[in-house]
Amino acid sequence: MQILLVDDEVELTVPLARALKREGYTVDVAYDGEGGFKLVQSQSYDLLVLDWMLPKLSGLDLCQRCRERGDTTPVLFLTAKDTLDDRVLGLDAGADDYLVKPFELRELLARVRALLRRSSRFETPEPQSGRLRAEDLELDCDNQLAYRNGRTIELSEKETRLLAYFMQHLGQLLTHQQIQQHLWGTDARPSSNVLAASIRLLRRKVSVSGEAPLVHTVYGKGYRFGNAPE
Repeated sequence: MQILLVDDEVELTVPLARALKREGYTVDVAYDGEGGFKLVQSQSYDLLVLDWMLPKLSGLDLCQRCRERGDTTPVLFLTAKDTLDDRVLGLDAGADDYLVKPFELRELLARVRALLRRSSRFETPEPQSGRLRAEDLELDCDNQLAYRNGRTIELSEKETRLLAYFMQHLGQLLTHQQIQQHLWGTDARPSSNVLAASIRLLRRKVSVSGEAPLVHTVYGKGYRFGNAPE
């Protein structure tokens, strides 16, 4: 498994790269965003570990460039940014997970294993192929597109899985734990607010002004998908 680590903090990058290599991974290191993007363009990686604040090109911009060129390599952000809005911004750019600095090495290694396992299809959630319909929404799982009221909604891979999970459980209360396990598995739970940010981003996409909301918060418990009861 090949990992690209992009972080300008040498005192963090050197021991982290060493620890990843001890786990059996092949690790390339870049210390600025432009250098990282050049490596992404020249070879294939199984995981990108990116600092948010980088010289020359931010980790956010690097992630966006990768997604724009069709690169679906999982992205783990290492960042001091911990607000919900920051997480929404990162997820919207195509990130898969966050780890807030400072962090424990064992937690990072667990998140790395979880992301690599999913991308390698060692762990397969419910099949996400074909089309699903619920309420006035249609989901094309294969192409990561949804349709509502004549408009096309572009989705990330994680958003497609989340929306499919909701649509397959129309009207049911899905707890935070159930959704987390479906999206991230049991190896490493997401850091605080990542699930809330993912839900907020999906909610913003599937329900625009004038449309009935489809994702409803059940406070203290989880979420329910579908039109609100009369």
